[in-house]
Amino acid sequence: MKHRAGWHWLATFLTASAMLLASVPALAAKEIRIGLINSHGARSSGALAYRNGATLAAAEINAEGGVLGRQIVLVSRDDDGSADDAVRNARSLINADKVEVLTGSMLSNVALAVARTAAATKTVFVVGDALTDAITLDKGNRYTFRLRPSTYMQAAMLAEQAARLPLRRWAIIAPNYEYGQSAVANFKLLLKERRPDVSFVAEQWPALGKMNAAVAVKAIKQANPDAILNVTFGADMEAFAAEGRREDLFSSARVFSMSSSESRDEAISSALNGWTVIGYPSEQLATPEHQRFVEAYVKRFGEQPHLASVFGYSAMLAITAGIRKAGTDNSEKLVLAMRGLSLPTPLGPVMFRALDQQSSMGAFIGTLTQKDGHTVLGSWRYLDGTGYMPADTYVRGRRPAAAMR
Repeated sequence: MKHRAGWHWLATFLTASAMLLASVPALAAKEIRIGLINSHGARSSGALAYRNGATLAAAEINAEGGVLGRQIVLVSRDDDGSADDAVRNARSLINADKVEVLTGSMLSNVALAVARTAAATKTVFVVGDALTDAITLDKGNRYTFRLRPSTYMQAAMLAEQAARLPLRRWAIIAPNYEYGQSAVANFKLLLKERRPDVSFVAEQWPALGKMNAAVAVKAIKQANPDAILNVTFGADMEAFAAEGRREDLFSSARVFSMSSSESRDEAISSALNGWTVIGYPSEQLATPEHQRFVEAYVKRFGEQPHLASVFGYSAMLAITAGIRKAGTDNSEKLVLAMRGLSLPTPLGPVMFRALDQQSSMGAFIGTLTQKDGHTVLGSWRYLDGTGYMPADTYVRGRRPAAAMR
């Protein structure tokens, strides 16, 4: 009897163990793990804002029951502005952390490196912030999507405004890496199409984060331009603005800028006055979807959102909308689901064009003015990205055939 009882106990134990082991995949399946890679140390303000936006979206989605009955888990890594670090992080997130989708990447060269890893591992990668055209054109792949309007789209917006003015002699200042090179090439192409009479009389290409403003301003001023295209951003842009003000560069040259500044330094704010920029009128935008986003963001983080916050939030909405549409997080099915995907964002509805996997998100363009000692975007308009996307024939001429299969 004891022997028989022992076998009964062992059978019960083995059955319970088998049930427990069988439940482990089921428990794991309740999570959808999304890997976020960004330059939190190297470009802390924008990258942290992006992560905050993504964190807010994940919390809201989970509060509503998650996706396909599964909770979203955001796993964040810092690339420190290094493409090599980003690739190592991407592989670790995929292999060790078992993420199903990647997002993030602020710097264009970093995003391209992560995109190559995404293609090699067949992992969907939603670029929220990086701008270079190569992400969706020359170096595009079928697993990489981009949310923010590209350098082509933003250059087209600025060129449209610039072409209306009697400005013929142009100077350029841009960071000497992928993003700057792409932005300048597109602006030259698109402005020349509208205004064949323009010429580019000076170009300055400082290394990212190593602006010698005195040298750059002196060279540009000597060329006596009517207008300047600025592609620098962050501390580099502010250094250029401050030095340009000291040298009275902007009194005779109109500035068009791919980015804006939220500096509260009165000298920098004064220097930026009158610049035509692509910016973000956060506190002026009164649409219901944006107000709801701002209220939720301020409640959670105690500060106003940055534009990068919108990108992080919207990228998470895009990923989860794609998974819902696909009915799975399987990469191959998710790619097909996200091609042509439409979704709401704090800036209004957007759609991922199937041809190049570029979203139709637009941008705000306006003129910087001063208010209470800091810069604000005035006379702004939101330009829907649909009207500024490159033509289908242009895309097919540059995007690899394998990326479109």
